[in-house]
Amino acid sequence: MKRRVAPVRVEAAVHPVAVLAAVAAGAGLLTWFASGRSKRLDLAFTGGDAPPSEGRSYAPRGSAVTASAAQRLNHASSMLAASVLFDSGLEHYRGQFFNRAMYTPIIVSSVTLAASLHGAGDTDPGSSRVRHGVQALAGLTGLIGFGFHAYNVGKREGGYSFQNLFYSAPIGAPMALTLAGILGVVAERVRDADAEAPRLAGLPAGPALALATAGMLAGTTLEAGLLHFRGAFQNPAMYIPVSLPPLAAALLARAAAKPAGASQASAKWGMWAVSAMGVGGVAFHAYGVARMMGGWGNWRQNLIDGPPLPAPPSFSGVALGGLAALELLEHRSFRF
Repeated sequence: MKRRVAPVRVEAAVHPVAVLAAVAAGAGLLTWFASGRSKRLDLAFTGGDAPPSEGRSYAPRGSAVTASAAQRLNHASSMLAASVLFDSGLEHYRGQFFNRAMYTPIIVSSVTLAASLHGAGDTDPGSSRVRHGVQALAGLTGLIGFGFHAYNVGKREGGYSFQNLFYSAPIGAPMALTLAGILGVVAERVRDADAEAPRLAGLPAGPALALATAGMLAGTTLEAGLLHFRGAFQNPAMYIPVSLPPLAAALLARAAAKPAGASQASAKWGMWAVSAMGVGGVAFHAYGVARMMGGWGNWRQNLIDGPPLPAPPSFSGVALGGLAALELLEHRSFRF
């Protein structure tokens, strides 16, 4: 008698994270195309011809400054959105996405990243409604996420104790998405402002943005300080993110009080130092992952449980916003 062999069924299993990544990438591409075609503006334009945008009158020097500052703000928003995209992806994957709302920051940060990158390539002194709407959505999503994380901490036994602040959902992390949205909205407002005297919410744009960015640096420092305190500052380099950004924020606040057009060399170097610190922080966190059991050979576990690699660049993103504020204060665009 012949033995019957049951047919072998081959099923292609697709990991849910792969599906989520595809959805996020697709949403980002749709946002990019919906934002419109990026328009290049000659920043060396010195007059004689009609201004680049119809219906508005721009001073040639002013249009170069505001367009350059808007671009830098979009770069800042891009870095923050990318930090949120990868950081929330890792943290929420560790939490197994037990709440469906945990998918939201990944989708929103991806479209925010796409909108910000689109704006970074657009030097036209005119805003985009799509980019503006996406950035506003990011700001609102970050605030809602902050509420979710605060609720998560408070509902645990012991409430708002250090133990829960250390090991529950990071309470300040969603605010990075809000900061990305704020900087993106400001970029669109600066593009659409009077180039000779740009204003934000009725205030001079340079000082207002400088003070706001100084506050953002202070808030980011608090989040880093909490997590580094949890790590007992076992490496002396862990003191840098809680000492350098407050100093740079003070220099930025001082710059806001200076007369318009005054040199801002000290604040400028402070912002570049914080930006470099954010990039260097990735290397330090990678070293922290390597020191865990199994090191990078056990990367699937250690990337989730070790120091978060995508977190430090949030400092760089905020610092780029500070550099945009200094451009508006000095009334001239500059590069490193």
